[in-house]
Parts: sequence; C-alpha cells; structure tokens
Amino acid sequence: MPVAELNGIEIAYELVGEGRPWVLTPGGRFPKDIGGLPEMAHALAEHGNQVVLWDRPNCGASSVVFAGSSESEVQADALAALLRHLDIGPTVIAGGSGGARVSLLTAARNPDVTAGLAMWWISGGVPGLLQLANYYCMPSADAAWHGGMDAVAALDQWHEVQERNPANRDRILAMDRTEFLDVMDRWAVAYCPCDDALVPGLDAADIARLAAPILVFRSGASDMSHTRATSEALAAGLPGAELVEPPWGDDEWNERRAEVEQTGSLFVRWPRLVPQLVDWSERTIFGDAQ
Repeated sequence: MPVAELNGIEIAYELVGEGRPWVLTPGGRFPKDIGGLPEMAHALAEHGNQVVLWDRPNCGASSVVFAGSSESEVQADALAALLRHLDIGPTVIAGGSGGARVSLLTAARNPDVTAGLAMWWISGGVPGLLQLANYYCMPSADAAWHGGMDAVAALDQWHEVQERNPANRDRILAMDRTEFLDVMDRWAVAYCPCDDALVPGLDAADIARLAAPILVFRSGASDMSHTRATSEALAAGLPGAELVEPPWGDDEWNERRAEVEQTGSLFVRWPRLVPQLVDWSERTIFGDAQ
C-alpha cells in the first residue's frame, strides 16, 4: 500500500484505473476500503478514469493528527497536499457525508487541484450538526478529562488507526492532555449551527473561489443527519451548482443505518451514483471524450 509523507503526516492511498483523475472520500472515520467505496472506484475506472482512494488523517492507516481549527480542515489540507504530491492534474473531488464536507473545503481552498466537485449526504441541520460534535469529539474529550491520553488511546474509535498504523499509539500518547482538550473544544465548536454558513468552516471567500463545475445530490426528506434543506441551500448558494435527484429512495440513509450490522458499511450502494457522475463529468468537465 503506498504511503505519502506530507508535512510530517503519513497518508495511505491507492490508485484505481487509468485516465481522468478522481478522488473519493467517505464519511465518518471510515477507511478507504470500506464497503462500497472500492466498488465505486472500479465502476468509475471502467469509464476511463483514474480514482484516488485515500485514508484521511485519523482514518485507516494514515497518521492521527490533533491540530487545526477543525478535523475537516485538517483532512482537506491533507487531500490537497496528496493531490499535488501525486501530480495527476486537476481532479474531480467527490465524497459523501463527512467526505462531502472535506471535498467541498478542499475544492474551495485549492482551485489549482480541482476539476470538479460532487457531493451527496451533506451533513446539516441543528440535530445533525450537534450529533457530529458528539460523535467525533465528546468520547475523546471525556476520556482525556477523566483518564488522560492512555484512556483516549484505549477508546474503540481509535482502535483501527492504531491497528493499521502502530505509530499512531505513540502519537496519541505523546499528545499533551491540555493541548488535546483544547483541540477537542475547537473541533466541537466548529460544528456549531450558530451562523449562516452553508456547511461548517465554509465562508464567503471560500465560495468566491469555486469556479469548477459542481454537482449536488438532493438529500432525503426523512434524513435528519443530512437534511434536504442543507443540500438545497448548498446547491443554491454555490456558483453554478446543479441539484439532482439521487439514484435511490427518500429513506436511503435510514435504511443503510438499519442494515449496517448486516452489510458492514453505510456506503454499499454508492456505486449506484456512478452513471450520473460520469454523465455530469463528461458533459461539464471532460467533454465527450472516452
């Protein structure tokens, strides 16, 4: 498995296929081989594309990183650095759920590496954003408060990154407890639905830099975590964005959550997005070249 060391951070990645460059980013803290993502990459590769799969900081075999104003910004900076390192040219940046947020921040702040931007399952709404702070930050903050960094390293949510990259245990244990708690505070506040930002961390300057084609899949009306209003507001607020219906029913997110113990992944049906993604990219980015 290739690993790039970028600004002192190890980023594990994989290249699938050959041709026009894409990068896919999942949500949560899931790794690049989570069910549905490799299958989606191979489906895109069948249409003459080269797809980057990568483990974000704090995911899979990449380094853990506790710094910055938000975890999403740390990951967006890492993705931009990886694309420059790979030197594959302007890339179609695509992702869902947390991967949508990382993709958006990457594209907005790094137009030189961005050929296009596609997003689905965009987190939003008051309950949706508050549950992100609870999911990503509160277990680690609670562990650090009451047991120090040894307790953080013992959390289930950090088990996989230590198993896949044993150096991550040392990185966690070497972190100053007070500094770590400050980071968790910043990262949690970053999700606060306290202003008019379309998504956490995106400001007017970011939006103004977006010039590449943008595709937004509408979220389900039943989805509390990725509200329909968020997807519609994002499509309306980003320059030239297209809003389209996804290739599944309104209850997709709830159904995937209910079945995750059987399927092992929330993303198993993401390959269904490929025909629409290919049609959009060939119409707006690549022309009709095959």
